[in-house]
Amino acid sequence: MLLSQDALIPERKLTKYLLVPLEQDDKSKFLAQAGYTLENWQELKEDLRTQVLTQPAEYAETTDWGDKYSIRCCLVGRNGVELKIRTIWLVTDRTTDFVTLIPDKGA
Repeated sequence: MLLSQDALIPERKLTKYLLVPLEQDDKSKFLAQAGYTLENWQELKEDLRTQVLTQPAEYAETTDWGDKYSIRCCLVGRNGVELKIRTIWLVTDRTTDFVTLIPDKGA
């Protein structure tokens, strides 16, 4: 199943979570390997749309908020480095929302 290309990818998820150093569950160093930084967060947003949302999603579970789906793929950054990632998306009858991105250690 392909998820909606119009999925909501909130700026704050990228600029306040994924691309900032955190004491726990830091993903900024992982994403920096491919050239993604706070200064170019829009590129990550665009690449999630063009590289990730074009890949098949797998149903994960149904929650009180909607159905969760996972997409596993390689994300190619601005510097050509490929990152194996897994993204989580929440799908309701009205929207598809980006939840998070994690390194895919099971790939």
